[in-house]
Amino acid sequence: MVSMENGKAIPYSIDKLQERGRFFVDPGEDIYEGQVIGENTRGDDMTINITKTKKLSNVRSSGADDKAKIVPAIKFSLEEALEYIQKDEYVEVTPKHIRLRKIFLKEVDRKRNKIS
Repeated sequence: MVSMENGKAIPYSIDKLQERGRFFVDPGEDIYEGQVIGENTRGDDMTINITKTKKLSNVRSSGADDKAKIVPAIKFSLEEALEYIQKDEYVEVTPKHIRLRKIFLKEVDRKRNKIS
């Protein structure tokens, strides 16, 4: 799963998308477009938006706002990340994070430069 937006990972979005796969980011963590944020249950890449917040309205129903049950994120060591990446991905190492990202961050560029 690849992020389509820059921003912070929202717990509401992660909770709603958990059935599609396992995540590599925690709620509230900064993400950017092109970052690999999870593993899809299918074999292909899926571009998703986990920066989407819940729409707030004045109308409430009892029981509609259940607590989000978020599975802990998968964290890689450097060796695990290097073994996990695909041929169209990089491992990004910073002092605080080890992240996976696509070579081409924009989805349009990924489609244009499809690596087989």
